[in-house]
Amino acid sequence: MPQSKPQASATVAGLADISAVARCLRKGGVALLPTDTVYGLAVLPARQEAVERLYRMKSRPHDRSLPVMVADPRELARMGVVAGPQAAPLLAPRFMPGPLTLVLGFGDGPRPLWLAGRTEVALRIPDNPWLRRLLRRCGPLCVTSANPHGLPTPETPAEILALLPEQPDIVVDDGPRRGAPSTLVNCLAAPPVVERAGPVPPDELAALLG
Repeated sequence: MPQSKPQASATVAGLADISAVARCLRKGGVALLPTDTVYGLAVLPARQEAVERLYRMKSRPHDRSLPVMVADPRELARMGVVAGPQAAPLLAPRFMPGPLTLVLGFGDGPRPLWLAGRTEVALRIPDNPWLRRLLRRCGPLCVTSANPHGLPTPETPAEILALLPEQPDIVVDDGPRRGAPSTLVNCLAAPPVVERAGPVPPDELAALLG
């Protein structure tokens, strides 16, 4: 019976190694990164092989699109995303950057090929200066919580790596992350709907969403 090939160990990096992380992502790697909430697994969305690996690592159903992180709101127009009047208050500095993910739609203009065929995208601007620096270097990234689908996200990279069936290519260890996944608001619904409760206080959202 043939033996399975042992997995290569992930490269462990620190916050000072941002250039190495960017190179890894550009080459089609998967990175385990700290965010302002929990640890996330990140890939460049145009690298389809990396996207497929990320789905495998999480055992995530393919009908669940990967959320996207951007460095600032100006990226939305470049992606063809339209934030209507219902979403505009949630893009204010009071919430962005921060632990808030918005489901938004597209206009009729051009969009990147990796968004072709999609009718919506879940977008977030993280409140983590290091991660926003990486996003400015690489452009938008698909970033999803670093846990097998349906399970809580562990607090440390070591705990995460022990659960994943396949190792990422690079790991940035910035200590424990004890936050909760971001609040998720579907801005395509009328009125917008909170689809996942999270760190943003519900009363603040209720005042804006009616």
